[in-house]
Amino acid sequence: MLGVSADSVAKQKKFKEKYDLPYSLLADEDKKMCAAYGVMKEKSMYGKKFLGIARTTFVIGPDGKIEKIFENVKPDGHAEEVLASLK
Repeated sequence: MLGVSADSVAKQKKFKEKYDLPYSLLADEDKKMCAAYGVMKEKSMYGKKFLGIARTTFVIGPDGKIEKIFENVKPDGHAEEVLASLK
Protein backbone atom coordinates (compact mmCIF):
# COMPACT_ATOMS: atom_id res chain seq x y z
CA MET A 1 0.00 0.00 0.00
CA LEU A 2 1.19 3.50 -0.86
CA GLY A 3 -0.06 6.99 -0.22
CA VAL A 4 0.67 9.86 -2.59
CA SER A 5 0.34 13.59 -2.02
CA ALA A 6 1.80 16.81 -3.35
CA ASP A 7 3.32 17.56 0.06
CA SER A 8 7.08 17.63 0.54
CA VAL A 9 8.93 14.60 1.87
CA ALA A 10 9.46 16.43 5.18
CA LYS A 11 5.72 17.15 5.60
CA GLN A 12 4.87 13.57 4.72
CA LYS A 13 7.35 12.26 7.27
CA LYS A 14 5.69 14.33 10.02
CA PHE A 15 2.22 13.21 8.90
CA LYS A 16 3.24 9.55 8.82
CA GLU A 17 4.76 9.77 12.30
CA LYS A 18 1.81 11.74 13.74
CA TYR A 19 -0.74 9.16 12.57
CA ASP A 20 1.59 6.13 12.85
CA LEU A 21 0.82 5.07 9.26
CA PRO A 22 1.92 1.53 8.39
CA TYR A 23 2.62 2.32 4.72
CA SER A 24 4.94 4.45 2.60
CA LEU A 25 4.07 7.91 1.35
CA LEU A 26 5.28 9.22 -2.00
CA ALA A 27 5.89 12.93 -2.62
CA ASP A 28 4.45 14.19 -5.91
CA GLU A 29 5.42 17.83 -5.48
CA ASP A 30 5.30 18.54 -9.23
CA LYS A 31 1.91 16.75 -9.44
CA LYS A 32 2.95 14.67 -12.47
CA MET A 33 1.61 11.46 -10.94
CA CYS A 34 -1.64 13.18 -9.97
CA ALA A 35 -2.05 14.40 -13.55
CA ALA A 36 -1.25 10.95 -14.96
CA TYR A 37 -3.93 9.35 -12.75
CA GLY A 38 -6.46 12.05 -13.62
CA VAL A 39 -7.06 13.30 -10.10
CA MET A 40 -6.38 16.99 -10.80
CA LYS A 41 -9.84 18.57 -10.72
CA GLU A 42 -11.33 22.03 -10.71
CA LYS A 43 -12.34 22.96 -7.19
CA SER A 44 -13.81 26.05 -5.65
CA MET A 45 -13.34 27.73 -2.29
CA TYR A 46 -14.95 30.99 -1.23
CA GLY A 47 -16.14 31.49 -4.81
CA LYS A 48 -12.66 31.16 -6.31
CA LYS A 49 -11.90 28.29 -8.69
CA PHE A 50 -8.56 26.51 -8.68
CA LEU A 51 -7.00 23.25 -9.79
CA GLY A 52 -6.62 20.82 -6.90
CA ILE A 53 -6.21 17.16 -6.12
CA ALA A 54 -9.39 15.12 -5.70
CA ARG A 55 -8.89 12.59 -2.90
CA THR A 56 -9.04 9.25 -4.70
CA THR A 57 -8.11 5.65 -3.91
CA PHE A 58 -6.96 3.21 -6.58
CA VAL A 59 -6.86 -0.53 -5.93
CA ILE A 60 -4.12 -1.90 -8.17
CA GLY A 61 -3.90 -5.63 -8.78
CA PRO A 62 -0.78 -7.80 -8.86
CA ASP A 63 -0.68 -7.38 -12.64
CA GLY A 64 -0.35 -3.60 -12.23
CA LYS A 65 -3.84 -2.88 -13.60
CA ILE A 66 -6.36 -0.70 -11.79
CA GLU A 67 -9.10 -2.94 -10.38
CA LYS A 68 -11.25 -0.35 -8.56
CA ILE A 69 -11.41 3.41 -8.14
CA PHE A 70 -12.92 5.20 -5.14
CA GLU A 71 -13.57 8.88 -5.93
CA ASN A 72 -14.31 11.80 -3.59
CA VAL A 73 -12.98 9.81 -0.65
CA LYS A 74 -13.79 10.86 2.91
CA PRO A 75 -11.28 9.53 5.47
CA ASP A 76 -13.82 8.33 8.05
CA GLY A 77 -14.68 4.72 7.33
CA HIS A 78 -12.84 4.60 4.02
CA ALA A 79 -10.29 1.96 5.06
CA GLU A 80 -13.13 -0.38 6.00
CA GLU A 81 -14.85 0.33 2.66
CA VAL A 82 -11.70 -0.55 0.73
CA LEU A 83 -11.08 -3.70 2.78
CA ALA A 84 -14.67 -4.84 2.24
CA SER A 85 -14.27 -4.41 -1.53
CA LEU A 86 -11.22 -6.68 -1.52
CA LYS A 87 -13.09 -9.63 -0.02
